Amino acid sequence: MNLIEQLRRDEGVRHVPYQDSRGFWTCGVGRKLTSDYLGPDGNPLSMDPVSDEQVNQWLQADILTVQNGLAPYHWYQIQDEVRRGACENMAFNLGVHGLLHFPHFIAALDMRDWETAAEEMADSEWAKQVGDRAKRLEQQILAGIWV
Repeated sequence: MNLIEQLRRDEGVRHVPYQDSRGFWTCGVGRKLTSDYLGPDGNPLSMDPVSDEQVNQWLQADILTVQNGLAPYHWYQIQDEVRRGACENMAFNLGVHGLLHFPHFIAALDMRDWETAAEEMADSEWAKQVGDRAKRLEQQILAGIWV
């Protein structure tokens, strides 16, 4: 398991644009479509399927955006690859700024207190919204293995 496999599982892969739960036009692996792909009415210019290559390019770019957004933070830098992956997965879903609204989780990570970090994840509105995804990422933080 790695971050790409996790995100493809957790976000799903869609080759045709769809409206997500908040009404945003989305495609690929949870990628919100930008104005380049939307007409003046806010709807997609095309409902034709995008290629696997395009989905993978978008995913790589979105992962890099998340990683660059987290890179300045000490609590992120000191994590092993697996726990960084859990943080990246959360930030992919919440946005980097959304993840920063978990100060007790972040403080626990900074102290490498995995149990408290996992508890902080579990005790959040986000965990209720994403269900099994949160449970898997909690286990990943606790055990330090890809889940």
